Amino acid sequence: MKNSTEVLSFVLAAYGNIGELKYLYFCIMLLWYLSICVANTAVIMVIFMDTTLHEPMYILLCNLLANEIGVSTALYPFIMSQMFSDTHEVTLPWCFLQICCLTTSASIEFCSLAAMAYDRYVAICCPLHYNVIMNARRVGTITVVVWMYSFVNSLFSFSFVIRLKFCGNVIDKLFCDQHLTIKLACSVSVLSKVSNRLYPFVTIVMPFSLISVSYVKILVVCRNTSEESRQKAVTTCTPQIVSISILFIGLIFHISVARFDVALVSDKAHIFLTLCFLIYQPMLTPIMYGFKLPKIKHSLKRFLFNRK
Repeated sequence: MKNSTEVLSFVLAAYGNIGELKYLYFCIMLLWYLSICVANTAVIMVIFMDTTLHEPMYILLCNLLANEIGVSTALYPFIMSQMFSDTHEVTLPWCFLQICCLTTSASIEFCSLAAMAYDRYVAICCPLHYNVIMNARRVGTITVVVWMYSFVNSLFSFSFVIRLKFCGNVIDKLFCDQHLTIKLACSVSVLSKVSNRLYPFVTIVMPFSLISVSYVKILVVCRNTSEESRQKAVTTCTPQIVSISILFIGLIFHISVARFDVALVSDKAHIFLTLCFLIYQPMLTPIMYGFKLPKIKHSLKRFLFNRK
């Protein structure tokens, strides 16, 4: 067992000494964060202002867009403040809060994409019953389930972390990571270990399985439809497939780096690749859906640039 000492804060060692570059990095991060908030908010506003977009697909999309703003808010202001810190310390409560926010957002992201994949499955495979199946009550229920499932999942996993006593305080990352935090504990209970291993399965594998089943069924149906129907299916499904691919690859790498010693990858590459999906995904989502889906693209032009 490690020597027990009272740890009141963690040190984020990945920042190192960036010197005067911190001003440049700060400006880039601030501009990127504001762009994410503006882009996602713009699409949400357009969806709610345009009554023709009050359809299940776009209502579920709002969940995803709101979550992009949430995860960026949990990450960017924190990183920007740490750039001007000499010690790069973060107190336990703030670290725990960030862990809780990031784990909840990750679950909401995948669950929202699973809900949107189900919506596309119903629209493409059961078009005659779409309005009956995806009625307002069903969409409301799906939305509540996505958020409640994610909160309960995150809080259950997090409840074991908050009880731990720590014998180390150095985290080799730009932000607080749940698994790396657990590795600093003096001792870890069996339930904590099980919860830590169960979280990726519940957060990633289960929603991804539902997404895979939905798209496999869509592909099977599209094989027997007309070229026009296939093209329409590809248009509506492409943004989701791109989002899922980036998220899945990014999270798999993030988890692999945190749980295994990937010696072939440099420290700077670790930092960039583990942050990649957190940096690009929140901006990619409104761009992909805003430009690839014709109805949203048309509404954006009409509301933002007064074009018909």
